[in-house]
Amino acid sequence: MLKEALLFLLDVLLQPFATLLLLRFHLQWLRAPMRNPLGQFVMTLTDFLVLRARRLIPAARGFDSASLLLAFVVEVAYFAAVLAVQGLPLTGFPVLGLLAWTVVKLLKLSLYLLMGALFAQAVLSWVNPHSPVAALLAAVTRPFLAPLRRYIPLIGNIDLSVLALLIVCQLILIVPLAWLESMVMRLL
Repeated sequence: MLKEALLFLLDVLLQPFATLLLLRFHLQWLRAPMRNPLGQFVMTLTDFLVLRARRLIPAARGFDSASLLLAFVVEVAYFAAVLAVQGLPLTGFPVLGLLAWTVVKLLKLSLYLLMGALFAQAVLSWVNPHSPVAALLAAVTRPFLAPLRRYIPLIGNIDLSVLALLIVCQLILIVPLAWLESMVMRLL
């Protein structure tokens, strides 16, 4: 019973924090406007750690490497804590496999963040297209939707490129990322 409670706390505390750090990295990489409720939320929750890390970790080629590295470290800590709670010995555990598992998990989280942004943007376009978060969602999805919009025309004023991108994301999750996950599991 205690093991399930600890696993639950890890899932509720560490996993979302790693996701917020990864979201911060993506928002800054895509130059999304941060002066909106969602941007301010992400910045407020992650500033305490990212601002300190930036003193030691410089930006690389315009990327917020501190946020990405912190997301990686939090995800590694999450996996290590889960393994420890489950009673697996950490000594002699294949570190390379754990690091590769973390990279695959961050790739999956990135795709899930994109899919979430697509869903949120679609819902907001029906309910409140001028929401303060709309510009942020547009900045996140535009680079991925623009190539598809060149080939997929509007049909009755309905943009099917969003559906096409969701299908592409799902296929990426099913084929290459599932293959990578199986390769990583062999390292463990």
